[in-house]
Amino acid sequence: MNRLKSPDNSKAELPEAGGSQVVKVQIRLRQMILAGELSGGARIAELSIVEKLGVSRTPIRSALMRLEQEGLLQALPNGGYAVRTFSERDVTDAIELRGTIEGMAARLAAERGVAPVVLAEAHDCLHQIDALLRDTVLSDEAFSRYVALNETFHALLGELSGSAFMRRELARVISQPFASPSGLVIVQADSSQARDMLIVAQAQHRQVLDAIENREGARAEAIMREHSRLAQRNLREAVRNPAHGQMPGVRLIRQRSSYERAG
Repeated sequence: MNRLKSPDNSKAELPEAGGSQVVKVQIRLRQMILAGELSGGARIAELSIVEKLGVSRTPIRSALMRLEQEGLLQALPNGGYAVRTFSERDVTDAIELRGTIEGMAARLAAERGVAPVVLAEAHDCLHQIDALLRDTVLSDEAFSRYVALNETFHALLGELSGSAFMRRELARVISQPFASPSGLVIVQADSSQARDMLIVAQAQHRQVLDAIENREGARAEAIMREHSRLAQRNLREAVRNPAHGQMPGVRLIRQRSSYERAG
């Protein structure tokens, strides 16, 4: 299945996003970085971006600032920006942090109780995932739908916690490169075990919701921490398997050095 297509470079294909030119440029630059059009460590040449996207420097500079905040760019000492690269440990730590925060959100939801309307949304989301996974082979459309529903369920964990603070922290960690719930799930797309792995993930979704409903805080937290291990597995597969070299952004991740592995 060919799910990964390089974005069109034409100036007319900037994504529509809230009518904001800055947001459009931000989305397009993110696509270019993750597709490898702007390589890791490379300094961003504003003039070339102006020519490629056909917009002025003002929205481009604003978009670059946002991408630095997002973690995909780093500010250079003499001005300007360069595309960041990430160690495998960077990404591992970000995924671990997500699992920790999601685990805490699930524990709070179990201990404090949840609003029935949010619980109903979570159940509906999982019912939709169940329907997708009934097919023995997932089409491109079904896989894309799974990704969207998976992200929705994880976002609902913040809602289930009943804590505005937890919602903010979840949103912050999920915004980090490769740390989102579906940030590395695409590694499974062409695997013969793709559906099996998604079924395992869905079983954990069901288990955590059951633990929350039964007010089992420690169990709910442990399940979400364990759930993040699936993303860690996908990370190792993405970095070590050359077949995934075309996956968006993988070329920005460096394999662990011997020092990191020893640490």
